[in-house]
Amino acid sequence: MKYSGRFLYFNWLTLILIYLVVIAGSFVRITGSGMGCPDWPKCFGEWIPPTDASELPESYQEDYLEKRSKKVKKFSVLLESMGMESSAKRLKNDPSVYEEEPFNAQKTWIEYVNRLFGFLAGNFMLAAFFWLLFAYRKSKLIWVCGFNLILMAFQAWFGSIVVATNLVPWTITVHMLLALLIIAIQIYVIVVLTNKSDLFKKFALAPWMKWMMWFIFAITFYQMFLGTQVRESIDHLIKAGVSQDNWTDELGLIFYIHRSFSWLVLILLTVIFWLNEKGRGYMPIRYAFVLLAIELISGVLLAHVDMPGLVRTVHLLFASMLFGVLWMFLIRVRGVQP
Repeated sequence: MKYSGRFLYFNWLTLILIYLVVIAGSFVRITGSGMGCPDWPKCFGEWIPPTDASELPESYQEDYLEKRSKKVKKFSVLLESMGMESSAKRLKNDPSVYEEEPFNAQKTWIEYVNRLFGFLAGNFMLAAFFWLLFAYRKSKLIWVCGFNLILMAFQAWFGSIVVATNLVPWTITVHMLLALLIIAIQIYVIVVLTNKSDLFKKFALAPWMKWMMWFIFAITFYQMFLGTQVRESIDHLIKAGVSQDNWTDELGLIFYIHRSFSWLVLILLTVIFWLNEKGRGYMPIRYAFVLLAIELISGVLLAHVDMPGLVRTVHLLFASMLFGVLWMFLIRVRGVQP
């Protein structure tokens, strides 16, 4: 089936918006703005959040704490029904879940902008789904886009859980992994849409190189998971008052695994890059190599140099872009049918 160029560009724009959500979410994390809006989907009960504490009711902290407590209890019951009794028990007994932060206009608007990007990305995905439904009724992509749309809605709901639980670490990790899954599905849609164009012909690689690329992709995905764990550990160290000079010693095994795997990916991708330059010169491999280099540089700066928190956003952005480029390349190696 032939798809229009406008529909393809629309889906590229949707992918960009999804990445902007990831960037905004990272910025929320590094600025500590996750609780800038204590409720969801509104912010302090309004679609346009306040700019001054004088605009808030006197008992707003108690009111939102009560609402969050009810949501935490419901989520705990859901976890118990899924056989996650220990997680539910820890959640209900975690005192930090029931701590309410004072109003901060800057943090409120940072979180609000993050939600706006999520709202835009979700509506673009909804529009793409209806575009398929009316213009390409026989396309199998309807089911793929429909599933991704449901996943985006679930991600939005889970975002409310992240807020309700006062940013419990494991919920943030799940939130990030769901975002990667949404990105992967959207990239799959884009590759299908461009399957017959000259720009997106199927790539040809030797079998052992395919397996190596899959191995690099798997490690990259695991690295992003480890990265969230390292970041959660750093958050605990910051709360405990541990200086950055002592972070490496305190982080333990998970940090050394994360660092070692980074160098392993670099070695393997360097080999692939060298063979690629001697052979067909596929651009995605070049992009992946450059993205990995920037991602590693930012990681070194975070580990050894007292850099602004924005470097953390850069680190996550280029890691997620590397994930996307590798995934797109592997789909094109395998080949897909529209």
